[in-house]
Amino acid sequence: MQTLVKHALSIAVLGTLAGALAPAALASSHREAPFLTQSPKVDGTDFYMFRSYETGRANFVTMIADYVPLQDPGAGPNYFEMDPNALYEIHIDNNGDAKEDLTFQFRFSNTNKDTKLTVGGKAVSIPLVINGGPIAGANAAGANVRETYTVSVVRGDRRTGTKASVTNAADGSTTFDKPLDNIGNKSIPNYTAYAAAHVYNVNIPGCSTPARMFVGQRKDPFVVNLGETFDLVNIKAPATEFAANAEKAAKDDLALKNVTSIEVEVAASCLTASTGTDPVIGGWTTASVRQARLLNPTPNSSSPSKEGGAWTQVSRLGAPLVNEVVIGLKDKDTFNSSKPSGDAQFADYVTNPTLPALIEILYGSAGAKAPTNFPRADLVAAFLTGVKGLNQPTTVTASEMLRLNTTTPAVAMGAQNRLGVIGGDNAGFPNGRRPGDDVVDIALRVVMGKLCTLSLGCVPADAPAGALHFTDGAYLDDSFFNNSFPYLKTPIAGSPQTVTAQGGRGAP
Repeated sequence: MQTLVKHALSIAVLGTLAGALAPAALASSHREAPFLTQSPKVDGTDFYMFRSYETGRANFVTMIADYVPLQDPGAGPNYFEMDPNALYEIHIDNNGDAKEDLTFQFRFSNTNKDTKLTVGGKAVSIPLVINGGPIAGANAAGANVRETYTVSVVRGDRRTGTKASVTNAADGSTTFDKPLDNIGNKSIPNYTAYAAAHVYNVNIPGCSTPARMFVGQRKDPFVVNLGETFDLVNIKAPATEFAANAEKAAKDDLALKNVTSIEVEVAASCLTASTGTDPVIGGWTTASVRQARLLNPTPNSSSPSKEGGAWTQVSRLGAPLVNEVVIGLKDKDTFNSSKPSGDAQFADYVTNPTLPALIEILYGSAGAKAPTNFPRADLVAAFLTGVKGLNQPTTVTASEMLRLNTTTPAVAMGAQNRLGVIGGDNAGFPNGRRPGDDVVDIALRVVMGKLCTLSLGCVPADAPAGALHFTDGAYLDDSFFNNSFPYLKTPIAGSPQTVTAQGGRGAP
């Protein structure tokens, strides 16, 4: 924390504000823009990028891009396949120009194996994803659908750069199996082992060190008091001191939800610039679909529609969660189609941010006064340029993305501070983002002026509520996750169900 205070914003950094967009997150990116409510398969929900804290993996960076929000565990029979007509991407900027230098591209393919049963002497296709016996391994005989994917690495512009295939280190193949979703314990008796069989050691073209990769369903890692947050921030009023269990006083509305994760663990040296002069990288994830879709009037399982035209980006996610609570409704789909290099168009949403004003209106009686420093230079440092001495690249181009200093040592599980940098843990958000970083509480405090209390881009007098302990009451820390790749927990099974405290039935 002393490093942060020591390196206050310079005049040069303040000058970038005109082209800046500063995010402030209250919730994960679930259903945040009107168009994506119609296309959940390409809705990016969260993006994580952090120094791997698994023992023996200190020189690696893990990137996790989550898609397909609010998955109910028992939502059969088709569950949550990825879109075979979409392009899913993770982008890395390693020279600070707000343009991708390295892109990981994922394409999916779903094959109906058309399992049949003989009924009355006739072979008839079954209606279910699974058939008969338990499923234990990749492409098991009991599975009626096989979902596979390929991965390419593009160096330079994601559409015109040099492209090459990621290969399986075991056999050189370029096609990988994605596990079925966690249907239930009868279909997949040991889902943890089954999913682990889909963790691949891979070779990335241009990288001398093998990487690891996993794509599949996980327990949704985000924790948030979603319902009360969007009911005009109907959460507990902040206090100057931590009240007993205040940060654990609310329900996590995603506690019984799953998500689909794309995870890649890559040597840090493969992500930074080849010149080796700058250890800071920026990252964001996107999803794109074709410009045109022609519906088949006589559809079947292999051709319900015909896709064509250029790729069109429909989802974008860097820091959590800009689009949901910062970007105005009229510009939400525009933001999802934009690139970091074009973020100047959204400047008004940071120069006059509405979230602090809303919090002041709702909790003014509790002393929750919004910061008075305009422009909000503190937010520029935290989210747009990186903080000097922490995660600011040598070349600074104000743009929204998640920035990580790859030389900051990882902090072991159990020792991580859930509040990241403002909690004295420089390996946490906004220096990258780990699964256990409670970005809801962090962002609430930062947007209300926490950095002003450190004289970072503003002074304490600018933030009357800067010392308040804002929280949504839904608790999160590193104990919610595993201490090894792929880090996120096994998804909640659709079966067997348990009776909930409210008398209904739900997943265990």
